[in-house]
Amino acid sequence: MKGSYFDVIFFGGGVIGYIIWTISVVTVALIIRYATLIRRATIIPEIMRIQIQEMFDNKEYRDAIDVTAADPSFLGYVVHAALAEAAHGYPAMERAMEEASEERTTKMLRGLEWLNLIGNIGPMLGLFGTVWGMINVFFKIVEKGGMPKPEELAGGIGIALVTTLLGLAVAIPALAGYAIYRNRIDSLTSEAMVASQDLISGFRPGKK
Repeated sequence: MKGSYFDVIFFGGGVIGYIIWTISVVTVALIIRYATLIRRATIIPEIMRIQIQEMFDNKEYRDAIDVTAADPSFLGYVVHAALAEAAHGYPAMERAMEEASEERTTKMLRGLEWLNLIGNIGPMLGLFGTVWGMINVFFKIVEKGGMPKPEELAGGIGIALVTTLLGLAVAIPALAGYAIYRNRIDSLTSEAMVASQDLISGFRPGKK
């Protein structure tokens, strides 16, 4: 256990520590990925909203169907679902829009569950390392007849402490990221639904 603090933190957790380090890399990758996916520009792109509105104003409904079908955003997906049911009336458009919104929201939340899973597994792996380290300490005491030197216990104690620290270090950002992105999904998808309803409001019977 000699060396710098970096050596102790990186190498002191043993195999369990390496596993937690690997999970930490996955956590960072997921946080970065969701930061690029769960944002206003990808869920409610203003350019797409303006483009759809202009096509509706010009009664270019076929073009609107084609454009929204090719658009990967939440807004485009929901509006396209509504347009696909335009022949069946405004209530059918609203139902299709709500179903598309629920489907896309569920899909985003399901992907986000990986952060929640890591946030719950991290401390468990840390606890596993803690127990394993203390078991090593116990057997070292037995091996030495109850009088081991402090340095002989350092390995087991190091595993116990380092894995606990690493488990928490992984869980905290994972759970924080999960909470932040979940709230962002709720907020942006609700806003996207309002924008979608406003766009298709021109199809409401009796509205000119």
